[in-house]
Amino acid sequence: MKTLIIVIHPDINNSVVNKRWTQELSKFPEKYDVHLLHDVYPDEKIDVLAEQKRVEQYNTIVFQFPYYWFNSPPLFKKWLDEVLTYGWAYGSKSGYKVAEKKIALAISLGADEHEYQPGDKYQYTLAELLRPFELTFDYVKADYQPFFAYYGIDSNPAAEWIERSVPLYLDFLNSL
Repeated sequence: MKTLIIVIHPDINNSVVNKRWTQELSKFPEKYDVHLLHDVYPDEKIDVLAEQKRVEQYNTIVFQFPYYWFNSPPLFKKWLDEVLTYGWAYGSKSGYKVAEKKIALAISLGADEHEYQPGDKYQYTLAELLRPFELTFDYVKADYQPFFAYYGIDSNPAAEWIERSVPLYLDFLNSL
């Protein structure tokens, strides 16, 4: 079964890593359905029913986004708020449409991995900073998977560094 990759990037055309990942995923339409949220909703008016129907079709869903200001792009939060509704995602006998679906995050970060450690620049591990996402998906009874993170884009923007991320990302997706 295909994996749904929901890409949340406000400027995918000027991205380096997320754009490259999306290009690579498009080579495998039999394996991945790439859903570019900002392209589909440039006005940020989300078609909730369409998104819910899309999610229902897949057993594995990956949210791909750049991590900045210690969070995701705002459209992801809006998507969570509007799509994961009472009676559909939680809170009733007919709810829990996301239950047991594998959910994972694929994140690109500008900072180096060592900076996300106690005593270093950002003081917390990325796993700790991603706990709100983990709690959200636990709340709707999804099967939250370990995340994929590609660090150091700001200090290593060269094309060969970006290319090194592609097989790592594909390996991650194949492990789900």
